[in-house]
Amino acid sequence: MTTMAQESDVRRHELAGFLRSRRERITPEQVGLPRGRRRRTPGLRREEVAQLSAVGVTWYTWLEQARDIQVSPQVLDAIARALLLDSSERSHLFALAGAADPAPGTPCPTVTPGLRLMLEQLEPIPACIQNSRYDILAHNRTYGRLLCDLDALPPEDRNCMVLAFSNEDWRAAVVDLAASNRMMAAKFRASMAEHLAEPAWKALLARLESSQEFREVWARHEVVGQGGKTKYIDNAHVGLLHLEHNNLWLGPTAGPRLVTYVPLDAVSRERLEKLQALASAGV
Repeated sequence: MTTMAQESDVRRHELAGFLRSRRERITPEQVGLPRGRRRRTPGLRREEVAQLSAVGVTWYTWLEQARDIQVSPQVLDAIARALLLDSSERSHLFALAGAADPAPGTPCPTVTPGLRLMLEQLEPIPACIQNSRYDILAHNRTYGRLLCDLDALPPEDRNCMVLAFSNEDWRAAVVDLAASNRMMAAKFRASMAEHLAEPAWKALLARLESSQEFREVWARHEVVGQGGKTKYIDNAHVGLLHLEHNNLWLGPTAGPRLVTYVPLDAVSRERLEKLQALASAGV
């Protein structure tokens, strides 16, 4: 058996055991089902989970038996809801299944209350927390108005790569857009090397490839490591900003990071303070 096949087998058995343990801890009353008088199974029966998830009983049984079957993110989402999984359990379920979570609004366990407080206290310095896939997991108000109105976008669109190649407000704010996007694509390729088989990364790449500009840049096969640099951003509300872009890693370098944009002159500092006031006022 190859290493990849062994890993797949281990994942299936871990998934099966996890599903059984979550099913057995839930009472019928918790999900609005009658207990009945002849219940011997602790928690829910398999057919009850199948019923709540709107999937076939045989199919769900195979899943708990670690059979080698394909499972879609939508079905995993339904099972997660039926089993009343919390955010950490839900993330674990999708990780074991090797699937991308179709509910991007699910709270991210990476962003703790302490990190959110830190983002607020960094004002007026624009700051956000990103993962290695460039998803914006959290941001402060100034960052939310730095390049576009992030709060007006659905969570699934809050990704720097997607915005850089498709959002007109973001693109208008970036000075020397072509060079910036080429650099971002090179960093993204370097980050993706460790995640080539992961569904979430493949789905993002497929979405980006709808852009002709991205396809042309991607075809260069350039790679660049992560690092800080100075940037000019032409903000729609306060004008030109001269900023230093920095990354502070919150774990391994392939994991989440705190991204900040520190003003490099007094004018940029004053303009960021004005941007913060505008953001606070809801402008």
